Amino acid sequence: MTCYDRRDLGLLLLRLGTGGVLAAHGAQKLFGWFGGGGIEGTGQFMESVGYSPGKVSARASGLAEAGGGALLALGLATPAAGAAAAGAMAGASAVHAPNGFFAQSGGYEHAASLGLTAAGLAVTGPGRLSLDHALGHHFDRGWMVPAALAGTAAVTLAVVGARSRLVRRAAEGEQETLFDE
Repeated sequence: MTCYDRRDLGLLLLRLGTGGVLAAHGAQKLFGWFGGGGIEGTGQFMESVGYSPGKVSARASGLAEAGGGALLALGLATPAAGAAAAGAMAGASAVHAPNGFFAQSGGYEHAASLGLTAAGLAVTGPGRLSLDHALGHHFDRGWMVPAALAGTAAVTLAVVGARSRLVRRAAEGEQETLFDE
């Protein structure tokens, strides 16, 4: 069947919107584009919120966002692209979680929405208006979905867990004085 239907158009819109936002966000980290800090500035920020070493964390999150976002927009290697982007957004959500849900208060609303959409695209697939479809789904096999999501989940849990331990230790060392002398 060569006729595209509304599902294909809907998936294209989701991929372009989500992938574009993620790619731009990653380009801020990697290249300093769109007012971003580049590797240096983002590395300092990552270090300040507990992702250490900062420059390595900036490169990893920048690649996951820019690469995953670009691939999602193109509809290429959709399971891996969606999983990588979802993992990066889980890491961002961990930073914003203490501020609550809503972005207006610095919460994780935006990161969670991008991550869930990326994960949903990884599971659903890119639709027929995609490079995956044009290339015969060589990079979009059924077995790749659970493999990509499980691999990303394992790495994300390790990285976010390490950050949580670092932040917790830092907070314990900054305990206020209980009694004045």
